Amino acid sequence: MKVMLLPLEKNYVSDFDSAPTEMLDMPMATGEITEEYINHIRKINDVFYDQIKIADQKAAYIFTFMLAFLVSSAEGRGVFNWARYTHGNWIEIFFSAMLAVASVFSILFAIRVVLPRQIDKSTSLFWGKWTHHRSLFETAAQRSDVSYLFHQYLDNADVLALIAGQKYKCVSLAFRGLVFTVVAYVVLLLATQ
Repeated sequence: MKVMLLPLEKNYVSDFDSAPTEMLDMPMATGEITEEYINHIRKINDVFYDQIKIADQKAAYIFTFMLAFLVSSAEGRGVFNWARYTHGNWIEIFFSAMLAVASVFSILFAIRVVLPRQIDKSTSLFWGKWTHHRSLFETAAQRSDVSYLFHQYLDNADVLALIAGQKYKCVSLAFRGLVFTVVAYVVLLLATQ
């Protein structure tokens, strides 16, 4: 087996040195907000808005499933009957209580997803604060201030990210409640046979 040793005095080009130079050819930052950045922040706003709509849809599915389950299932309705807790055996009482708590938990968090949010920060893109932002918008438009538009989109992305985070936390809890409801329901059916 031959081992080839490379001489130390030879200069080898590293991977970094042979990287494409297209980034180096870009003009230096001027502090000017270009159309690419405006388009990108618009896209961010669109994506965040879509994610909020998806969270609302998921909550609606969970709520609809839970409501249909409680209305159509005798066991589901039965867990809210006080007689079950006074006259049942301890296994039936325990799993009935688990099912009742899990289903109420899931429904409440599904409702919390679609409740309006109170956020301290607002932009001209929120109708509720338009009267405050209208004069600022007019002033920026008269000056052709593109940075105003960029910062409005940027601030709105902050607000949408906060709202989406709150909604997805509630969706996650509602979904866990749904899973726990299904498990409790199956265990209750098995325990009462």
